[in-house]
Amino acid sequence: MKEITIEELNKLEKGSYELIDIRDEGLIAYGKIPGATTINFDETEETYSRKIADILRDKLLVFYCQVGRRSRELDEEYPCLAGRNCASLKEGYIGYVRSKMTDEGDIEEKRNRAEESIRKKYHKQLFTPFAKACKKYQLIQEGDHIAVCISGGKDSMLMAKLFQEIQHHRQCSFELTFLVMDPGYNKENRALIESNAKALGIPVTIFESNIFDAVDTIENSPCYICARMRRGYLYSKAKELGCNKIALGHHFDDVIETILMGMLHAGQIQTMMPKLHSTNFEGMELIRPLYLVRESDICAWRDYNDLHFLQCACHFTDTCTTCHEDGTTSSKRLETKKLIAELKKSNQYVESNIFKSVENVNIDTVIEYKKKGVRHNFLDEY
Repeated sequence: MKEITIEELNKLEKGSYELIDIRDEGLIAYGKIPGATTINFDETEETYSRKIADILRDKLLVFYCQVGRRSRELDEEYPCLAGRNCASLKEGYIGYVRSKMTDEGDIEEKRNRAEESIRKKYHKQLFTPFAKACKKYQLIQEGDHIAVCISGGKDSMLMAKLFQEIQHHRQCSFELTFLVMDPGYNKENRALIESNAKALGIPVTIFESNIFDAVDTIENSPCYICARMRRGYLYSKAKELGCNKIALGHHFDDVIETILMGMLHAGQIQTMMPKLHSTNFEGMELIRPLYLVRESDICAWRDYNDLHFLQCACHFTDTCTTCHEDGTTSSKRLETKKLIAELKKSNQYVESNIFKSVENVNIDTVIEYKKKGVRHNFLDEY
């Protein structure tokens, strides 16, 4: 399929083309090009063929995926595109995002607007729960040197800005290093992370590793192994730079989804902890300062400031939406997210109740539990 650049697309007459997003719903929920139509080619042929047929035949069909690979191959696969004037958006959604990060004046304006919105419009939704988690779980202490780990997504980028903001309050003296690991990103992903960091005024320290190459041939649980390896590299680099903590961008929704997935898919009750001691790197801790921040509020801040971030920088597939340390696939997490949303329709407190469930464990009513690797059964004291 022929390719068309963002610049060429912008020169076309409005109404002469139809922009079509073919990514999975996880990526689309993370952000899409305004005005684009969604067509999922993983649906039944009847469904996506009907959607194509509903578009006027004189229109140019401009398809885009995440980085432009999948959309280039469409005309070879789908009969419904035969005889249609089609094009693939070069560099896909990431190319679109990068095209919005070229003007220096615009960058300065974006940074000021993003910071101002944290202090005012979204102070209650973002900074307040961030500060509350830091205080409640004692995440920041005097003399800390924290490596703020930035993956390139909305969560870690916002976390970096919140750390900058809380440091301005000077209630506690601590240092920050904004750490980005390049595990083998393609050039588009690497450039997008650098562009967003520049636009938001985040002075990142980037180091490289060969993790993607190392897990390229792994068939079973590559995301789990990749995530564990990335964690180890981050700990190692942070310690080398004199840090005593690494901060990750997991938020409230990640926590409750993990609790529910543990029950439904692993047959266990456990949670994503707000902080952990490293077992392999002595003196190092992992902290999660977005622990009480809702994902919907992060998205609202992102959209208000017209920011576009990388969700998954995995170079294996355009449809990989998340990589999680617990080994769960993106489909399982998305399924759990939908389940919680469905339950919320009849119980508005379902999210907070899931979270509180691991704060209100009654050991007297638990058949068996583990503590420091040792199993305890209720019959032991019955």
